Amino acid sequence: MPTRKITPQRALVVGGGIVGLSAAIDLQRRGLATELVTASPMRGTASWGNAGHIAVEQVEPLASFATIRSFPRRLFARGGALGLPPGDIRAWLPFSLRLVGAARPRSFARGAAALSAALAEATPAWRRLLDTVAAPQLLVDSGHFIVWETPETAARNRAHWMGAPIGTARVRDASPEEIALLRALVAQPIAGAVKVEGSGQIADPDALADALERGFARLGGEIRIGHVQSLVQRADGQVVALLDHGEALEADAIVVATGAATPPLLEPLGHRVPLIAERGYHIQSAGTGWPADLPPVVFEDRSMIVTRFASGLRAASFVEFGRLASPPDPRKWARLHAHAEALGLPIGTDAVPWMGARPTFPDYLPAIGRSARANNLFYAFGHQHLGLTLGPITGEAIGALVTGQAPALDLAPFDLRRFRG
Repeated sequence: MPTRKITPQRALVVGGGIVGLSAAIDLQRRGLATELVTASPMRGTASWGNAGHIAVEQVEPLASFATIRSFPRRLFARGGALGLPPGDIRAWLPFSLRLVGAARPRSFARGAAALSAALAEATPAWRRLLDTVAAPQLLVDSGHFIVWETPETAARNRAHWMGAPIGTARVRDASPEEIALLRALVAQPIAGAVKVEGSGQIADPDALADALERGFARLGGEIRIGHVQSLVQRADGQVVALLDHGEALEADAIVVATGAATPPLLEPLGHRVPLIAERGYHIQSAGTGWPADLPPVVFEDRSMIVTRFASGLRAASFVEFGRLASPPDPRKWARLHAHAEALGLPIGTDAVPWMGARPTFPDYLPAIGRSARANNLFYAFGHQHLGLTLGPITGEAIGALVTGQAPALDLAPFDLRRFRG
């Protein structure tokens, strides 16, 4: 592949979620004239629709033998959060076989080391990003609670969390006052709880989207609503982005940050992208009666996290492996409503439902790097449950790569060539 001989001056970022916006802001801040093209604004993306949790404690990839052994009891049909839609078996069966291969001890250890390094930089990168867009108040260093409703699960899972690797986070028993507060809020018994400190949350996803998009514009960046249907490679090795209506967009650097929609863009160029759409669901209502300053609460027996945002109370759950185009499963929202009713949460039938797809690789590591197939092509996607958490540090890594500087992270574990693509 030819070596780049010019200093990049123009960048094009494809994808308007947290990863794409973070990369676009960093590139614009570094002096590149940057345009972001997205089919829709950040609202509605997976990074907007999740629990708002900055999950620095999740240093172990979910591609592990422990996770695989837990699959039967986690199935949706048995009351759990794991969905394997029969109609999507051609998507999730090959993915599951690859996940088993990625769960081997050596692969798991390499993945855990790579995630640990990235997550150690996540919160500082968030602070830098929000300072850049003049919205530092949107990061709340509140930690989060994990609660259990039976003595058996409390004893078992407390022991797990007290001994689990959790990176820069810390875990302690919830105080009597904290447990009393939690018990007063829910209708079910609380048999035990721990507080994870060092994690955080976004104060409000709508406010975050506004701040990032306005901040990018203030820096001189441009957002275009449009759909990139393909990347076309020219004779000189560079790619151009082709929009639906035929317009070709050129740039010294093109960054693909399109999440679960990425395979059709990169696979025609020769990249292997064994990605699955790992769909999650939430419901959100005004949440009157839930304390505005209460950190997120994980109801681990129900595989559900409840987060208070400025705009309302959100309950989120489910890991549903399927195709990006498959319709939502209304039973997932019904299950969330049933959990909310059983717990006495202030989430009623007026709650707004949402479903979105996390982009997930079998090894549960993202893809961050420079393409070996085209000399102006970069990529940043596949962050599974950690897109919101790792968006800013990923954006900084892309900014460094594009401008020829050394990223703060070792990106070798995140190279697409690990899939021989």
